[in-house]
Amino acid sequence: MERREDVTPSEIPAFNDDFTEAVAFATRLHASQMRKETDIPYISHLIGVAGLVLEHGGGRDAAIGALLHDSIEDQGQSYQGGPDALKAEIRQRFGETVLKIVEGCTDSETVPKPLWEERKRRYITHLAEVPEAVRLVSCADKLHNARAIVSDIRVMGDALFERFKGGKSGTLWYYRALADTFLKLGPMRLAQELVRTVEQMEQLAHVRSQSNK
Repeated sequence: MERREDVTPSEIPAFNDDFTEAVAFATRLHASQMRKETDIPYISHLIGVAGLVLEHGGGRDAAIGALLHDSIEDQGQSYQGGPDALKAEIRQRFGETVLKIVEGCTDSETVPKPLWEERKRRYITHLAEVPEAVRLVSCADKLHNARAIVSDIRVMGDALFERFKGGKSGTLWYYRALADTFLKLGPMRLAQELVRTVEQMEQLAHVRSQSNK
């Protein structure tokens, strides 16, 4: 594989050091968190999203933003000093650009959260207003989640959707709306893969519904 022309050898160790630090920081933040109603450590999702970001042209800030994209939303309230203290820690460790990516991927940091559909509609609208790096991380996040849903539908059928606040109809609506939005705004290759994955999700959900009649 050819080395990227825009990365010099002197930059690579610094990138690796920062990324390693971010993996350790994310692992500590999400140490007790599992994927929704599973025994899978949550860090697996964060590493998966970072991998997609790197595979689709993301650099140091986007990759680290991917590792931390759920930190404020999921861990901000339990962090010593609250969300503002966590934001300050991210800024100090990894820089303002990384913090902006994480904030851009956060659909709520308050407790209790706003109503599910309100949050999701607001997030979809918000995607048109954010930098490309935020959309790259967000699309990678949604693709990684959509692939997990497709995999689990094959095993669990419609019972899978009981995990989600939106239920079956809300979850299918949300991922279709995300896919359509990213297809308009980019990143294009990831968006196209998200569309294909959502189509699989819809087909499997329909097939399962038909077989239960």
